[in-house]
Order: sequence, then C-alpha cells, then structure tokens
Amino acid sequence: MKIFVLVKEVPDTYGDRKLNLETGLADRAAGDVVLDEITERALEVALAHADATEGTEIVAVSMAPEGSTATVRRALAIGAASAVHIADEQLSGADLGLTAEVLAAAIRRGAPDLVITGNLSTDGSGGVIPAMLAEHLGWAQATALTAVEIGADAVTGTRATDFGSQSVTAALPAVISITEALPDARFPNFKGIMAAKKKPVEVLSLADLEVSADPSEAPRTIMTAVAEKPPRAAGIKITDEGDAAQQLVDYLVENRLV
Repeated sequence: MKIFVLVKEVPDTYGDRKLNLETGLADRAAGDVVLDEITERALEVALAHADATEGTEIVAVSMAPEGSTATVRRALAIGAASAVHIADEQLSGADLGLTAEVLAAAIRRGAPDLVITGNLSTDGSGGVIPAMLAEHLGWAQATALTAVEIGADAVTGTRATDFGSQSVTAALPAVISITEALPDARFPNFKGIMAAKKKPVEVLSLADLEVSADPSEAPRTIMTAVAEKPPRAAGIKITDEGDAAQQLVDYLVENRLV
C-alpha cells in the first residue's frame, strides 16, 4: 500500500505571527518556520500503520517555497520513505482552489491508495483542502477523524459531532483528515535524521504537474484589503461602592450574557 501524507510548513506556532500588509501573506521572514503539528500527527497515523503492515510505503508531500528543504527533510527524519516537494514561484500566495488543484495533480501522478491530511492548518485554518482534494480526485472522503483504522481495501474511523461520535468507512482510494485527538508524532532520532539526508526528494514545478496558475484560466480568490488586528482594549473596571453586584448584573444583562 502506498500512503501519501500532506505536510505543511507554517510559521512557528509558539512565535509571533505577522501579516505582510502589502501582500496579505504571513511574513515568514519574521520568525522560524516548522512543520505544522497536525500534519506531523497525520504522518504518525501512516507510520503506525506501516509499523504493523509490511509493504507500506509512505510519501510526504509538501507544497512549499524552494527554501523549505529542511522542513521536508524533517518529515523524512520522522519516518517517511520519500518526499515530493512542489516548489514554484507562481504558487506564492496560492489560494485554496489553486492549492487543491496542484496537490490533486501530484496525488494523481503518484497514484497512492490513501491520502492522509490534518483537518486544518494552524496558519490559514481553511479546513477545506481534504474535501476539495476528494472532489478533484473523485475519491471517497472521511474527514475530521478522531480515530483511524486502515485496512487493505478500506479505511474506517470515528468522527466527533455535536451529538456524540459517528463511525465512518471509506473504500480505497480515499482522502482522510485527522484531528488533534490522534497521537503526537514520534520524535526523529539521530539515526532517522542521518537517514533523511539520503532519502529521495522529488521536486516538482507547475509545468511538471501540467497545472496553470494563470488567473485568467480559472477564477481565484482576490485579496481586497488587509489590516492589523486592533490592539486589545482595556476591560471595564467596577469600583465597589456598595453597588458592585448590581453593576455586574446590569453589565451582564446589557450584553445579553444572562
């Protein structure tokens, strides 16, 4: 079985994140970049299956700038056998539609049995790429899973809902996305880090995938405005002069909080 795991480079979750007010894009030069934790968890789902199932091939797939080799190699150090790195200057600022189209083209090219992704990234938080991929590919999908079991012909899992949990099954080939309820990724050891340097990384461009980023050929999302988040305002202070309780009740009523 061949499993593709989509991994994404994002600004460090624990660092300050800023938008470039001219482009509307995350300012990657302002801090460190890392593999998104949720995509590392997706990789762990695939690796756990490979540990228990002989003959499983795991390929990490990333659409990222040319300088993102280190984060791609981290996926290899964690345990992926090889990687596909889609790098093209025309993809700078790609919207969800173009991103899904490009990733779907790479998936078709590699012909995996299963694609595993995180449910949403920590930078864009779009949460629609898994469903868009399934639509492009014409495959079954099972999204936002809190538990996963991969079989020879199908994948089953549990999806959390507002009303409890739901068991889902999808015949292969399929696209699934997982949530943070799944285990953390294993930490790459020294042996894995050294082995990652020799594992194959295929670098693809838009031309290789026969995908056009020309907005005249397909509608794309257009940014109309971007602004900094307003500074946090000071909260309301209540001075107790014997009527603090009444002031608090009045505030809650006024704001429809009770």
